[in-house]
Amino acid sequence: MSIGKRIRARRKALGMTLEALGRAAGTSKQTVQRYESGIISNIPADKVEAMALALGTTPSALMGWEEQPGGGYLPVSRKKVPVLGRIACGEPLYAEAEYGHYVTADGELDVDFCLRAQGDSMTGARIFDGDLVFVKRQEAVDNGEVAVVLIDGESTLKRVYYYPRQQKLVLAPENHRYPPLVFVGKELEQIRILGRAVAFQSTVR
Repeated sequence: MSIGKRIRARRKALGMTLEALGRAAGTSKQTVQRYESGIISNIPADKVEAMALALGTTPSALMGWEEQPGGGYLPVSRKKVPVLGRIACGEPLYAEAEYGHYVTADGELDVDFCLRAQGDSMTGARIFDGDLVFVKRQEAVDNGEVAVVLIDGESTLKRVYYYPRQQKLVLAPENHRYPPLVFVGKELEQIRILGRAVAFQSTVR
């Protein structure tokens, strides 16, 4: 069975739409349809990882690597990821920790914690209200990456652009209804990057 057929079979079993899976993978439903039909067979690794997460399985399972030649399957690696609170997709929001709350994720996913998105400022990146955002803890990100940013003790999820010569940081939303947040000079002292958004998991809509 091809990877496209595995994706379709798993999606159908979960009752998930092409649009919902595309949103979770950061692509369009037309592209997912091309994956499933085999028109696109060389699927990028990050898309395989994102779809596996959304489908509650592993990249290895979608690729067909877990089945051994003599029958049986290789053990599936899973891990628990702590949910630290909600992250604002819009105005900054205090991220209150949800102690003792964990979600199960693919063990191959290199993340440290996750947050639940709130708001609609990142819909252009296909991150919607209620989605789980999986985060790799790090203090800096590359320009254009989506990060969890702490602003004077309040958290938000935005694309980060830093201009060292101008001592300027721009936190850009993915929704034209929201203006970017701009910080310059001493204002940068109130900013702290908590980590890079690696993947997200959407609910079926």
